[in-house]
Amino acid sequence: MDKAEARRTALAARDEAHDPERDRFAQARLRTALAPLAGRPIAGFLPIGTEIDPLPIMAELATEGPVGVPITPSLGHPLSFRAWTPETPLIDGKFGTRWPAEGDEVVPEVLIVPLVGFDRAGNRLGYGGGFYDRTLEALRAVRPTVAVGYAYAAQELEELPLEPTDQPLDAIVTEAETLRFT
Repeated sequence: MDKAEARRTALAARDEAHDPERDRFAQARLRTALAPLAGRPIAGFLPIGTEIDPLPIMAELATEGPVGVPITPSLGHPLSFRAWTPETPLIDGKFGTRWPAEGDEVVPEVLIVPLVGFDRAGNRLGYGGGFYDRTLEALRAVRPTVAVGYAYAAQELEELPLEPTDQPLDAIVTEAETLRFT
């Protein structure tokens, strides 16, 4: 299966699985998975379309330490992260994203990573821009950085087309289970 076909399959499964009740189950698992890391700089994401929703957990984490959300750069560059709280004013960004209009930069030690698809070995399939792979590579070159994929269980694919630049995840959290790889 090539990446385009894998993305179509995983996105169709995500659209089908999208449900606030599933989000609540996944949020409970995400809370548990991140509890030992609370207080460390964390980056999450603002969900787009039918992406699973991490916002309630990000709001809880923001009471214990800095939480950032991605600022999408030009293609070929890593993400940067700007401080976020539930009250932060947002502006429209690139590729349908939103981010804080202003605020301090957050250099995360932990990232909640959105997924188009994933496999049971800790590999992820993104939208194709390579932003998270470049970001994780740059952060991990400086210090240990934990990457927690967050998606619906239905987005699991039996096999992913991988490239040498793909960065592995340390865990994947869904509404059904938490997979750990380190």
